[in-house]
Amino acid sequence: MQWLPYELHCHTFHSDGKQSLAELASAAKALGLSGAALTDHNTMTGLAGRETVFRETGVHIIPGLEWTTFFGHMLTLGIREYVDWRGLSPFHIHRGIDGVHQQGGVVGVAHPFRVGSPMCTGCFWEFEVTDWSQVDYIEVWSGLFPSIRRNNGRAFAWWTELLNRGYRIAATSGRDWHESTEPLTEPVAATFLGMDGDAADGKAIEAIQRGTIAVSMGPRPDLFVHDPANGSLWGIGDTAVLSRGSQGNVQVIVGTDFKAREGHWELAGSTLKLRLVSNKGELAELQVTREQPQASVTLSLAGVIWLRAELIGVFCGAHTMIGFTNAIFVEEVD
Repeated sequence: MQWLPYELHCHTFHSDGKQSLAELASAAKALGLSGAALTDHNTMTGLAGRETVFRETGVHIIPGLEWTTFFGHMLTLGIREYVDWRGLSPFHIHRGIDGVHQQGGVVGVAHPFRVGSPMCTGCFWEFEVTDWSQVDYIEVWSGLFPSIRRNNGRAFAWWTELLNRGYRIAATSGRDWHESTEPLTEPVAATFLGMDGDAADGKAIEAIQRGTIAVSMGPRPDLFVHDPANGSLWGIGDTAVLSRGSQGNVQVIVGTDFKAREGHWELAGSTLKLRLVSNKGELAELQVTREQPQASVTLSLAGVIWLRAELIGVFCGAHTMIGFTNAIFVEEVD
């Protein structure tokens, strides 16, 4: 498996952006990104020529659009044809979700706690979701330097709450990118998708469906659960199936890929912390460095239904979360 960095929320001048698809792809390549999702507001016309753009830049463009309504914005990725949203009331979002899933696509809530009307029409999420298992992901980090934004803190906590309730929902970042010539004054986060092989529409969508995702403004965090009793090893997005008798002797392994998008970020110090968080709260905190990028700890996962790693350190003058993994889920068997 290789981890490819993507930007999953982008616009062109086919909606309210100021860039062409070719300009978007060239700027994405300059930022060390392997791909981008084009999510223009309520239109897919900007996707014309995406194969040519890929041949010229090597940047994979995921087809999609952003439903832009009075009650919330939803990102729809991996669709082949336009899925109409105009008949959706605040209580009928699932009609649209079903249409995306019928095409093999995925849906994600965009910037759910951004300020809404009248400053940003519909940006605040108000749709009534009756079955969260039908929502594939939440954009928990939005904008530049996303970890320090309060609205993203609320989105991150919301995702955590849904995980605690047993929903296997993924989390991503999205810059909401409108202009490729805009000078960067704050760090960019990337959504790393774990794929078997080179970038392709189906593989990117499968990674989101599985939750094989890590998000970071800098180096990429990684996470594994190892059961020494039978040698099983599970990674991000997997379900670790543990016997009740082995739960007190499970090895949790964390790592940090300091080569991920190397040259596109800077760290103030050499030591970072990886915090292991679950539905039972924080379980452990481990240190990693460039010289020792991996660490492990033996833990009891009794009562744990999900586990993720959060990368903490000083970044752009702030002590903050630099990145995080999506969850490894845990099931107990007799």
